[in-house]
Amino acid sequence: MEKHVTDAGIRIQPVYTQAIPMTELPGQFPYTRGIHATMYRDKLWTMRQYAGFSTAEASNQRYHYLLKQGVMGLSVAFDLPTQIGYDSDHAMAEGEVGKVGVAIDSLEDMERLFAGIRLEDISTSMTINATAFILLALYIALAKKQGADLKKLSGTIQNDILKEYAARGTFIYPPQPSMRLITDIFAYCSREVPKWNTISISGYHIREAGANAVQELAFTLANGKAYLKAALDQGLDINVFARRLSFFFNAHNHLFEEVAKFRAARRMWAQITQSLGATDAKAQMLRFHTQTGGSTLTAQQPHNNIVRVAVQTLAATMGGTQSLHTNGFDEALSLPTEDAARIALRTQQIIGYESGVADTVDPLAGSYYVEALTNEVEAKAWELINRIDAMGGAVSAIEQGFIQDEIARSAYKYQQQVENGEKIIVGVNKFSMEEHTAPEISRIDDSIRKVQTERLQALRAKRDAQQVQAILQQLETQAGTTENLMPIVVTAVENLCTLGEIADTLRKVWGEHR
Repeated sequence: MEKHVTDAGIRIQPVYTQAIPMTELPGQFPYTRGIHATMYRDKLWTMRQYAGFSTAEASNQRYHYLLKQGVMGLSVAFDLPTQIGYDSDHAMAEGEVGKVGVAIDSLEDMERLFAGIRLEDISTSMTINATAFILLALYIALAKKQGADLKKLSGTIQNDILKEYAARGTFIYPPQPSMRLITDIFAYCSREVPKWNTISISGYHIREAGANAVQELAFTLANGKAYLKAALDQGLDINVFARRLSFFFNAHNHLFEEVAKFRAARRMWAQITQSLGATDAKAQMLRFHTQTGGSTLTAQQPHNNIVRVAVQTLAATMGGTQSLHTNGFDEALSLPTEDAARIALRTQQIIGYESGVADTVDPLAGSYYVEALTNEVEAKAWELINRIDAMGGAVSAIEQGFIQDEIARSAYKYQQQVENGEKIIVGVNKFSMEEHTAPEISRIDDSIRKVQTERLQALRAKRDAQQVQAILQQLETQAGTTENLMPIVVTAVENLCTLGEIADTLRKVWGEHR
């Protein structure tokens, strides 16, 4: 590996001397310099901290703690059974309940999760994909119980199933019915919950799976094009639904390549939406959430991760993110402890209030280096998108295994470079040391499943069983038509149908993707 080459294979020159003409202003098409004219001068990015573990009550305590520490919005992590449509008492859920996120089986769990928090007053992001339609229905049902004005509800569901097939694996149904659920959500929310971001097209998990910065950008935007086209095929207005699309990117350690990636992403998405007929400025703008790179965190010398997260925070904010989650330094070992979560949030606050990053818009604009790198990242990403378009688009490229193979090759190459010392990871393959003390780590025991199982038994005993069966039968029937499924799913959760029952009903109709 050459010494001065990014992970994406871009050669870095010893010095950049050629000025790039800079006539574009922030807030103007194609939004390279930011989607708002004033960016953070008027309002800082939303400081979210991703949290969810154990029971709904335990997660609720963490949310109240984070709100007191100054977070501006909540971000919910769900456990694996919730993500793939199993109730906590299902055989497939054993050993996983409450482990990597919170267990949510019913509307009652959702009430416990947000106890003491008015949904109308906060913005909530939910990292959920295959069962996003159910979690959104639960959120809407809870908001209705609270007496909220649904027109004021704001937040985001990830709802990005294509990257699950390509990189992450928490899919349930085959691609076509999964895409149908997504367009049902687009249409439903545009009418009922107009401020809700209906999809967060995720490069984060593509990067975590081993992609480099250019691949993350190209594959994410290719997936975005697929969602745009699916919605257009359903007759939806791009100037309406594209306003509620958002993106979710990773921030890694190469400060300048990451800033270039974010700037290129806005420019490319503006061109993509315009080419598909978007004329409304807000439908052309790429808005994105960022999370610092989980795969960059090391179990060795974990306090080094505080520095990594700070560098990644600078990349995200100088790149113009709309919201940000910063990882805890201990996340290579466990879910973050309260101390680690606080330090992660303080990292954002110090950079936001003390560093000067927020004083001017696009602070690296005009840098010979950053402008050249933005152009190079963009050019390489277009090459990949053009190859995907030639295959018939992202869905076809995933079905052919192209995107998966590209990610796997990149991950293998990176690991080789780490193992042979070409790529230096401080504290791992250089500057390592014998560690004598282990940091405090957060542990989730298996008793959570017993708690959730008892709650499910109590819920099933008290609800109207005939009503539940009738609603699930109606859902099964409608799944075989073109009717929008969101209204019946909202009705189902309001009548205490469980997440697993709703997911299983659709498994009967559509089968499972293998």
